[in-house]
Amino acid sequence: MYRILSQNDNESNDNDEKNVKILADDEALDAKRWKRRHVVAVLALLGFANIYAMRANLSIAIVEMTSGGEKKVNGTMLHVHGDFENWTPMTQGVVLSSFFYGYIVSQLPGGYLAYTHGAKTVFFAGTFGTAVFTLLTPPFARMGYGMLVFARFMEGLLEGVTYPAMHVIWSRWAPPLEQTKLATFAFSGSYFGTVIAMPLSAYLGENFGWPMIFWFFGALGVIWCTVWFKTVHDRPEDDPKITTSELALLQRDAFSQSHYMVPWGQILRSKPVWAIIMAHSAQNFGFYIMLTNLPRMLKDIAGYNVEKAGFASSLPYFLMGFQIITGGQLCDYLRKNKHYDTLFVRKVACALGFVGQSVFLFLVMTTSNSFLLVLFFSISIGLGGICWCGFSVNHLDLAPQYAGHLMAVSNTFATIPGIFGPLLVGAIVENGIISEWNVIMYIIISIYLAGGALFWKFADASLQPWASDHTSFVGQLE
Repeated sequence: MYRILSQNDNESNDNDEKNVKILADDEALDAKRWKRRHVVAVLALLGFANIYAMRANLSIAIVEMTSGGEKKVNGTMLHVHGDFENWTPMTQGVVLSSFFYGYIVSQLPGGYLAYTHGAKTVFFAGTFGTAVFTLLTPPFARMGYGMLVFARFMEGLLEGVTYPAMHVIWSRWAPPLEQTKLATFAFSGSYFGTVIAMPLSAYLGENFGWPMIFWFFGALGVIWCTVWFKTVHDRPEDDPKITTSELALLQRDAFSQSHYMVPWGQILRSKPVWAIIMAHSAQNFGFYIMLTNLPRMLKDIAGYNVEKAGFASSLPYFLMGFQIITGGQLCDYLRKNKHYDTLFVRKVACALGFVGQSVFLFLVMTTSNSFLLVLFFSISIGLGGICWCGFSVNHLDLAPQYAGHLMAVSNTFATIPGIFGPLLVGAIVENGIISEWNVIMYIIISIYLAGGALFWKFADASLQPWASDHTSFVGQLE
């Protein structure tokens, strides 16, 4: 009997050693593989790049649509009239702002749909629909001003669901101490998309006509949608290629996937939530004015032509994309490795971003040198990436299970500047002179500083009481 037990023990020990070796081999293989959450992050970055390219291309196209350009015909430079030269600055402002009328409407429904119909599907549907209406923009514009406004409204309506959907994705795919770097990495695609869109739109418009701008980026959007739909899954446990170790990491701190009664009253009375809203709105006020008007600013102030203005206008967004990635990595390094308090990191990121943007925007008004002008604009806009490391992931700190809803709320308010910003510019900048643009700069600086101060005063980074005490109304999802 003793001998039999001994033999069994030996066999058991051999099996244990084999299992340990298998696990060690699996871990070594895991280390060499791309983690699935990183695949999601890369595709999300490319998705936001496509989305923002389709959003930003009109700011370049509208210059050529309304001003025309110089074309070389038989060795002679001739002015080619724009197809819509009769559009006034106010009309152009309405066209540019029409996107945001749709964008503001779909934020809250986007957060709800991401929870009920799958964030992956909602993000796909928003991007695909935007691509379709981008492809239809040239024929719609030729049908009339009203049809172009309708196309842009629909693009905004469809694109509005993407940010809330992405927060739902990260509430499931991002470990707590990687939330900043994964979310900001994905969001940086917005700015890299703008970097690509502006000079490429200028090139396409100058060489192939303004309709090609919309056809090119619309086609890219459709291609991206195909890859996203085939690769990404709503939940880590649904992904057949995820490793056991990565799944265990993601499920360790995951919230139950129940549908909860959203405590809207407590959310809207929450000072930390309003701190996010104020910071988000302040950042977007300056960003949207620059996004829709920077090529025109450089044309009016520095005398840049369309192609040169398109290239110069892209530089700030490259810096912003770079800052948001490096800032996100630094914030999580400080939290994870240096054990800095999360709230301190969020507040300092916002404060540095808003103050820095204001300083360099003020310097824009002190120079007439075109190189310094582009440099100061670039640094000012680029520092907005640091702000995003503060407020854009703060929703996940306050209430991870409601992160999509919170992003929908803050992005709804933060879209209002996109509606009124272009109209404000159209009302103030009537002659395109420097003093008119300076008024716009002072307004942006004032709002930046107010947003930074309010976030510093009221922000929080702890799980809120209304988030830890929740009630399920559906029960566990299968």
